[in-house]
Amino acid sequence: CQLNSETSKRYVLKCIYVNFFAICKMGKKASVRKEEKSLADRLKRGPEISFKDITDRKLKGKLRHTENVFKESQKKAAKINEWLLPESSGYLEAEGAERTWQAKQEDIRAAVDVGAARKQLDLVLPELGPYKVNFTRSGRYMLLGGTKGHLAVTDWQRGDLLCEVQVRETVRDVCFLHNETFFAAAQKKYVYVYDKRGIEVHCLRDHTDTLALDFLPHHFMLTSIGEQGVLRYKDTSTGHLIAEHRTKLGPCGVMRQNPSNAVMCLGHARGCVTMWTPTQTSHVVKLLCHRGPIGALSIDESGQYLATAGADGQLKVWDLRHQYRPLHQYFTYSTVTSMDVSQRGLLAVGYGRKIQIWKDGLAQKQESPYMGHSLATHPTSGALTSLRFCPFEDVLALGTEGGVSTLLVPGAGEPNFDSYVANPFANVKERQEGEVRALLDKLQPDTITLDPDMVGRVRKEPEEVAKERAASQEEANRLALEMQRRRADERTKMKGKNRPSRRAKRKQTNIIEERNPAVRERAKAEIHNNVEQKKDEQRQKEQAAPAGTAKALLRFY
Repeated sequence: CQLNSETSKRYVLKCIYVNFFAICKMGKKASVRKEEKSLADRLKRGPEISFKDITDRKLKGKLRHTENVFKESQKKAAKINEWLLPESSGYLEAEGAERTWQAKQEDIRAAVDVGAARKQLDLVLPELGPYKVNFTRSGRYMLLGGTKGHLAVTDWQRGDLLCEVQVRETVRDVCFLHNETFFAAAQKKYVYVYDKRGIEVHCLRDHTDTLALDFLPHHFMLTSIGEQGVLRYKDTSTGHLIAEHRTKLGPCGVMRQNPSNAVMCLGHARGCVTMWTPTQTSHVVKLLCHRGPIGALSIDESGQYLATAGADGQLKVWDLRHQYRPLHQYFTYSTVTSMDVSQRGLLAVGYGRKIQIWKDGLAQKQESPYMGHSLATHPTSGALTSLRFCPFEDVLALGTEGGVSTLLVPGAGEPNFDSYVANPFANVKERQEGEVRALLDKLQPDTITLDPDMVGRVRKEPEEVAKERAASQEEANRLALEMQRRRADERTKMKGKNRPSRRAKRKQTNIIEERNPAVRERAKAEIHNNVEQKKDEQRQKEQAAPAGTAKALLRFY
């Protein structure tokens, strides 16, 4: 079309400009609504209630009101999600023909900011290894345990050394207790507990020849397994030995806990994995996983997937929700010596001098690893002995024969933390308050079960007892109905006998008769005397009147 004036041209261009930005704004709003809807779907509390088969109006109204409350809370939670969870986890993304497992630590360190680059470190300690590593629940402190007796606690992010001690004895495993103030070390014969200054405070003589340690933070229990094949539970708040179970499967050095239900999982030399609770003397679950000894195992934070690795060169993933069946398996070039699962579900596998990290490798089988690293670039490191993900950080710590190293693994840690559960920035006062709160909220050993949802659930009675109770209720209802019908048949209906005045009179009479039976006798005597008196008066009048007087005139005499 042809425009005759400059004004009309400007008007048309302005309309096009406004419409373009209006369309962009509408598209942005639509995308935001779509994200909010998807988030709201994830925040649902379950399927909605069907009101078709409900005939009671009152019950239907209450249920509809409850559903509306749930929907409103769901929408509000979706709206404030950006304030509650401000950070989001990131991952490595490859471009074109590149692959994420080809990325090296030098490239990642050069791409991240200075604060994240400082978290990659190498501690060269060739004379006191191999080393075991462990982190606190907040991820702020790291514990090092060398086989030749070297123990150290560091604030690894700030580079501060809290304590360092040489016990001059073989150290097989180390772990923190409820916080960084205490840690346990499995030494040559017994298990020792040290404080944050490196001073020995306890010697646990009940735990002998220990090979693996673990701590249950919600129950304040230290667990150990060793050469004798005896699983022990120690209450660190009271010092009592809670349970002592004989596995009867020989020495065991592989032990990890299920974070969702606190059930201990043991890997044995016969290729089986057993699960234990402190209240039962025998294993609750026994799985034949591999044809050779179990080298390592780990469980994700949700407690849904179990990853096991054996000497047969297989890494298997098991579903702990449905009949403990295997989902898929991976091939390993050598026997896996250590394994761990991050807070975001990344699976780290270490064997020899190589480390592989798998993304989404638990839920579904992956064709290639997410990241890889080789210790061959570190001449003094030696072979890998242990690895652990740091909570709330994208860091993987490696314990080797020649020291300790950390790797940057984007997307490994949870970006948002709950300060009431684990606060990496807690000061002394907050740590003390958290310790007291944890002791008050301490769970009993009886709460450790395979199904954690059973705690607080109403226990279902046996089927036989339910049938007996239903039969007795039916019999009682039948007898009550028969009695009601018999009374209805015996009752005689009299017209006018049930008026309110008559009922009140009968009630009053009944009350008088029940309270004082002598009142009735006195009333009868008074009535009789009155009748006799009237008769005497009538007789006297008849005698005083002249003979032949009519009866109608007797009242005048």
